[in-house]
Amino acid sequence: MTTAARAYGPSTLTLGLHRGVIELKAFFREWDAVVFTFALPVVTLVLLGSLISGVYPGSDVTSAQYLAPSMIAAGVAATTFVNLGTGIAGDRDDGTLKRLRGVPMPPAAYFLGKTVQTLVVVAAETVLLLAVGVALFDLRLPTEAGRWLTFGWVFLLGVVACALLGIAVSSVIRSARSAGAVTQLPYLVLAFVSGIYFTPVSALPQPLLVLGSIFPLKWMAQGFRSALLPDTILGAEAVPDWEHGRTALILAAWCIGGLLLCLTTFRWRGRRQR
Repeated sequence: MTTAARAYGPSTLTLGLHRGVIELKAFFREWDAVVFTFALPVVTLVLLGSLISGVYPGSDVTSAQYLAPSMIAAGVAATTFVNLGTGIAGDRDDGTLKRLRGVPMPPAAYFLGKTVQTLVVVAAETVLLLAVGVALFDLRLPTEAGRWLTFGWVFLLGVVACALLGIAVSSVIRSARSAGAVTQLPYLVLAFVSGIYFTPVSALPQPLLVLGSIFPLKWMAQGFRSALLPDTILGAEAVPDWEHGRTALILAAWCIGGLLLCLTTFRWRGRRQR
């Protein structure tokens, strides 16, 4: 190690990656949280996929296959926005964040560590959902590299945006007891207005389509459908185009906005702590 490296210490990126490893170890030690985190989107996909039926006109895509990419987006949002907001509120209540603030770690490293932990968990959850879609609903995975590239950048932007929003929303939660209610309500509302549980999306009322298009969940679900489903299903979308450019722009804007919210509103101490 050079003299300059010793003087300046590890970078924020290095500290964030190390923090991510710690967060992952803590997560996988809580087996009940692990089981329910992975089970929720899988059970929802199995139940809804078994209840709905039919093939969309002009395509051989079934309703269950159309639902699968949307449920991947819902799983990303639940694991990031809901779980992160709830978990950080608990850390703030029990004094964990207060102790972390006492160590020489930049705030950005903490956010990065949370994002790394979430990225790994959501990646595993996504693989599981894809496997369920293939096994139970004959979801045909794409063979073109371009579609997997689309899936990759939508996944990364969506995870980062929702994770940062989950960290930001934790600042408005007054206590760990109210965390679930504060995070679940906006998540469920956005899931419905984004067309997650409503097929086809084009059947949603116009005001709900406009409202859903403001937030990242709608674009994440649309991006996943564009990667996993054939173009013959475009008639079921609100606009007969996958709108990749707009999807990337809106998800990136939410990443930037979420980071700014974290840096300006995040509280290391609870309202009752001194």
